[in-house]
Amino acid sequence: MHDLRSLLRYCRPYIPNVLLNIFFNILSAVFSVFSFLMLIPFLNLVLNADKIAQKTTQTTSFSFWNLKAFIGSTFNNKILAYIQSSSTIEAGKIKALLFICIFTALVFLLKNIFRYLALHFLASMRTGIASNIRQQLYDKVLQLHVQYFSEKRKGDILTHLTNDVQEVEYGILHFLEVAFKEPITILATLITMFILSPKLTLFVLLILPISGYIIGRISKSLKNASSKAQTLQSTLNSLADETISGIRIIKSFTAEKISSEKFKHLNQEHNRIGTAMIRKRDLASPLSEFLGVCVVVVVLFFGGKMIIHQSSSLSVQVFIAFIVIFSQIIQPAKAFSNAFYFIQKGIASLKRIEDILQTENKINDIEQSVAISHFTRQIQWENVSFAYQDKLVLKNINLILEKGKKLAIVGISGAGKSTFIQLLMRFFDVTNGSIKIDGNDIRQLTQRDLRNLMALVTQQTILFNDSVKNNIALGKEVVEEKIIEASKQAYADIFIQHLPNKYEENIGDNGIKLSGGEQQRLAIARAIYKDAPILILDEATSHLDSNAEKLVQDALQNLLKDKTAIIIAHRLSTVQFADEIIVLRDGEIVEKGTHQTLMNLAGEYKKMVDLQQL
Repeated sequence: MHDLRSLLRYCRPYIPNVLLNIFFNILSAVFSVFSFLMLIPFLNLVLNADKIAQKTTQTTSFSFWNLKAFIGSTFNNKILAYIQSSSTIEAGKIKALLFICIFTALVFLLKNIFRYLALHFLASMRTGIASNIRQQLYDKVLQLHVQYFSEKRKGDILTHLTNDVQEVEYGILHFLEVAFKEPITILATLITMFILSPKLTLFVLLILPISGYIIGRISKSLKNASSKAQTLQSTLNSLADETISGIRIIKSFTAEKISSEKFKHLNQEHNRIGTAMIRKRDLASPLSEFLGVCVVVVVLFFGGKMIIHQSSSLSVQVFIAFIVIFSQIIQPAKAFSNAFYFIQKGIASLKRIEDILQTENKINDIEQSVAISHFTRQIQWENVSFAYQDKLVLKNINLILEKGKKLAIVGISGAGKSTFIQLLMRFFDVTNGSIKIDGNDIRQLTQRDLRNLMALVTQQTILFNDSVKNNIALGKEVVEEKIIEASKQAYADIFIQHLPNKYEENIGDNGIKLSGGEQQRLAIARAIYKDAPILILDEATSHLDSNAEKLVQDALQNLLKDKTAIIIAHRLSTVQFADEIIVLRDGEIVEKGTHQTLMNLAGEYKKMVDLQQL
């Protein structure tokens, strides 16, 4: 029930649509039942036309309690008028029959118009709910702390955004159709049946729950199976994504067979669970129909026995109409059984989506944050320590970086260099101590204000499947002149001018249409365009050949002008100009000073420089 309430919560913005859908479903159900009631005057006409011709007109006043008598007398009077006003009884019967047929067609027309209107208001609700969930999920992904993406597989998140949202959409659609249409149809049918024969209707109500219980037992196991299937789908998506990203490595290590076997194992398990789910779903519909027919047969026997023994005032034509109307409950029952399959899948997917939506964001802005838009004095690290999963990554970092100065961070892999800058950008919060900008603890600033002060150029260039200009202006307003100027300073304009569409050229997934050096220069152009006072370079030239590195280094010099910079470098020849160099080892600063000071110290830094010169 709780899961169903979670599903319903997304319907709240569409309450007007729900009410209109219910209203038109009620009208559709009323006219649907009324259309089958037309069987009674039709059968009367066919079986008892001679008796009708001898009757006199009877007037019955309208009220809910004598609705059956009112409808019957009204139609009998109309048919009687046609028969008595005609030259022969046969001619009158033809006129009366034509009237009944036209009236029945009109009732069916109105029923289907109202059914369409009910679906019309449901359509925008269905797509709107799916769109809202998808948007909420995407926005949550943007807001979540960086550590979350280190712990989760990308394929899982992609499955949530695609398959799970689609399953929720199907689940909501079928729930809405079942919840707002079928109960109304069943209720209208039962009321009509009760008016026709209270005794038979009570008998039906005693035996219907048995078939409902059997159908419910079948659908109960679908939810867990659906959850397992979606989890496997996530794993398959992750594996496919890893395969595409690492196809060169897979081929170079001739790992195609191992990769195929791994995928085959998961795919077969997914296929097994999916097949079992489909079989259960397919069983629900014919089983519900068979059980419904069994109930009809029991009612036929019970009602027929009443007529044969004349233990009821029920006429043959009314009994036939009762059976036909009762048979219409079978279709809503089938709809219930089919809908349960999609609802259970939708609820299972919604639970997975809500696991993300309800994930606590470990990096949050405080309510009374300090506004900051400029960097004027210094960045200070005071006794900064950081632990990741009980492992101490940085230990007691004390450092001051004055505005306009260049700080270089060196050390072997795993020393804590990347963590150092991720703490500054507040992708993580420090475990102990504090980082301050102009005397303000960065935890007192909004993340937006903090990161607006910084521009980042990473070792692995991240570009987007978009135009050159949109990649450069990322997060900022597009100003053509500024984009071109930033590109020239980054020496990117040289290759951009040779692209077919220049700045409008789409560079493909992660800039695949560009070389490594071109990608890096585009990233530098993006940093120049942002024009942030603090610049962070994370091994920006480590993957480049000599020719590309020369252009990128020239571009970096343009970028570094008048900036406060933090530079992580693998090639130590690129950081000799820094105002201060710190050497990290096991998360601690073991040496610090200028290039010449550290070389004279003949310690860790000098060993690293000497090794690179060999």
